Amino acid sequence: MPRAPGLPATAPLASTPAAGYAYAELAPDATVAAAPLAEECALAIAYNGLNQAVMMVTPRDLEDFVRGFTLSSGIIDGFDEIYDLTLHGEGAACRAEVQIASRAFWALKRQRRQLAGTSGCGLCGVEALDQALPSLVELSGQPLPPAEHLAGLRERIAGAQSLARHSGAVHAALYVDASGDIALCREDIGRHNALDKLIGALPGAGLEPAAGFVAVTSRCSLELIHKAVRARIATLVCLSAPTALSVQWARAHRLNLIHLPHHSAPRVYSPAPPAA
Repeated sequence: MPRAPGLPATAPLASTPAAGYAYAELAPDATVAAAPLAEECALAIAYNGLNQAVMMVTPRDLEDFVRGFTLSSGIIDGFDEIYDLTLHGEGAACRAEVQIASRAFWALKRQRRQLAGTSGCGLCGVEALDQALPSLVELSGQPLPPAEHLAGLRERIAGAQSLARHSGAVHAALYVDASGDIALCREDIGRHNALDKLIGALPGAGLEPAAGFVAVTSRCSLELIHKAVRARIATLVCLSAPTALSVQWARAHRLNLIHLPHHSAPRVYSPAPPAA
């Protein structure tokens, strides 16, 4: 069985300066100062020794990310199919070695064979289209959260984002419990990564995905709908408007989808409102 390669033999990058990175303002009276910047690293993920993906992520909560990514990408059907997870490396290059159930591993290898053909514009064939528009198990459908749980949510999210306050340039995914309180927050340079981290962290925090709702600070693309449905999240709240296809898929799979605009009332796109 092929093994995951070692980390790249590159010189280690300099550690992040305690005061941040120096910059000079582009102005007549140029000021030189320093600012903290968001960190990122390359994380290689291998399943049962088979290399699967390299993701650029914020080097925090990496185990949560790997667990969430493994579930939300459809590699496993449940967290009980992850038998072991170990992380290696530091700095700009890290590696995750994951042991998964035989059923999931053989399905992954079959999928990789189907997607082997590529072209200059991406993966080819019907199988690749099936991956972009997968068959998902419909949710059971849950009531919408009370409107008061969305009141002041933007401001509360900002208060929960410790990385964003420090450096900016990161997205967040948050779990709001049945009482309307933010119970969990995960941040990352990638909006998909932030949601994967949150999904991976929910079981360890003893939180049931369908009992509250999940909020994301980014726009809602179709990939986020896929991840939410696979993780059995009942309600997804996005701070930017969803795409048309996202709304169609949310309605088809009984995922509550709410957009929280800056200066108007929350907009419920799924379930569809009654016909006028």
